[in-house]
Amino acid sequence: MEPLTIIYEDDILLVCNKPSGLMVEPDRNNYPNLLQMVKNYLKETQDDKNPYVQHLHRIDRVVSGVILFTKNKDYLRNLSEQFAQREVEKEYLALTANAPKEMKGVLEHWHRKEKKKGVLVAEGTPYAEKAKLEYEVEKYGSLFLWKIKLHTGKFHQIRVQLASNGCPILGDTLYGSTENYKEDTIALLAHKLVIHHPVTKQKMEFVSTTEL
Repeated sequence: MEPLTIIYEDDILLVCNKPSGLMVEPDRNNYPNLLQMVKNYLKETQDDKNPYVQHLHRIDRVVSGVILFTKNKDYLRNLSEQFAQREVEKEYLALTANAPKEMKGVLEHWHRKEKKKGVLVAEGTPYAEKAKLEYEVEKYGSLFLWKIKLHTGKFHQIRVQLASNGCPILGDTLYGSTENYKEDTIALLAHKLVIHHPVTKQKMEFVSTTEL
């Protein structure tokens, strides 16, 4: 397992880079997860055998990139509200074998989760929610590099929206990719996260240490 990679840390925030293949939080099978790695790190670096730490968001197990934690429960509401009010900027990078018809644009769909997949459905479908992202695409060798600004954060949203556009993400066999990528990984990276610090109100930008 890769060691914990910390991008930024202060008394309130801890930002780290999640490697692909690792879940953010525990599941019923009790597999290794990023939250436990962060807790173990804090146990070693703080004089506290049971330190508080909580993640503010998640990314899929097969995706790598930036994850934000708070080490102080007093600021959990402030940070959670930034996500809920869509004040947080989230940028992703992705690789596909195909190019879209439009190399720059906006994808808007109605989305809902069905079992373990995201599905795009007609407006008015029960439990459907709006899914929206902006993108720009450029040639990247024999592939295509997508720069994505996420406006909503639905289950597998980027994966299903790109696939619906004829451009499944490299290695994402769940949504139709027939191309190989790295083991236990798809070519999707949570590249950048921008928040406002809950105390200083300063705009803070965190960039992943991983490359596609």
